[in-house]
Amino acid sequence: MRKNETGEDLSAQGGLGLFERYLTVWVALCIVLGVAIGQLFPVVPETLSRFTYSQVSIPIAILIWFMIYPMMVQIDFGRILDVGRQAKGIVVTLVVNWLIKPFTMFAFAWLFLRIVFAPWIPEGLGQEYVAGAILLGAAPCTAMVFVWSYLTKGDPAYTLVQVALNDLVMLVAYAPIVIVLLGISSVAVPYDTVFLSVFLYIVIPLAAGYLSRRYLIRTRGIEWFENVFLKRLSPFTMVGLLLTLILLFSFQGEVIIENPVHIALIAVPLIVQTFFIFAVAYLWAKAWRLHHEVAAPAALIGASNFFELAVAVAISLFGLSSGAALATVVGVLVEVPVMLTLVRIANKTRRYFPVRT
Repeated sequence: MRKNETGEDLSAQGGLGLFERYLTVWVALCIVLGVAIGQLFPVVPETLSRFTYSQVSIPIAILIWFMIYPMMVQIDFGRILDVGRQAKGIVVTLVVNWLIKPFTMFAFAWLFLRIVFAPWIPEGLGQEYVAGAILLGAAPCTAMVFVWSYLTKGDPAYTLVQVALNDLVMLVAYAPIVIVLLGISSVAVPYDTVFLSVFLYIVIPLAAGYLSRRYLIRTRGIEWFENVFLKRLSPFTMVGLLLTLILLFSFQGEVIIENPVHIALIAVPLIVQTFFIFAVAYLWAKAWRLHHEVAAPAALIGASNFFELAVAVAISLFGLSSGAALATVVGVLVEVPVMLTLVRIANKTRRYFPVRT
């Protein structure tokens, strides 16, 4: 019986042991392939980019459905009310996302982009990069957190409630936080982007998961559903993830090639912030003795960002060719590889958390 690093039987994971074992290789190949497609066959990203509404890419949304559905179909709605028993996990999520994350992002961005890297970044451009980082830091993830939670075997019902609460807070807190940190008088939040993302990334896959779960359990039985259907679904998340990487980097290939040095400099505070926020939430969850199924998604949702919203606001405030817009795009570029690293860390440290009985 083959087992992975966390002691789980690989044969029970849909044959994905090879992917998990060489995760770094697959991610690197997808990044290279995506950039190559964008440069050699520009018609591909140009054509796909036409299917964008309110800064939300419909092709990427479809791929995200592939990644999210396996988690949504596992949600037992009878357990939603039980999430209230995990109140500590909700506290960790809300405090880290709204009282810590935006301000540490500002601090790290200012430290690196205005002080440490000042010799290589003009002052005005550095200020725009900081602004873009702030827009990212004030917007917690809406869609991909379902993927990260799924990959760490997080509690589906808890993750759903967690994301829904964040979305509600975002509607009233995002603009004030950005206004304070940017020092500007007003920010027009593109609510169409927020609502469309919620509809595409939560409502549609949630409805599909709920209806198909009820149908399959009623017609085939719970044992077949859990032991056959769910295992067959496992590859969909991984395949969707790899294709999303290829697509994202095909869109941004030209940006990467034209701005390699500044992209690398911008990436530093974003990566530092991601690991820092993950550590704060994860260690806090450990101190409160939360189960890993709650601790992992609580930490991962704060570490990732709602980059569609950040990109939309950056473009509306500073323009398409601004440094702020570029900084939010760099957030897109580093998001998946860095979050996959955190997923790996979470899975390796599972044994240090209490076991749910």
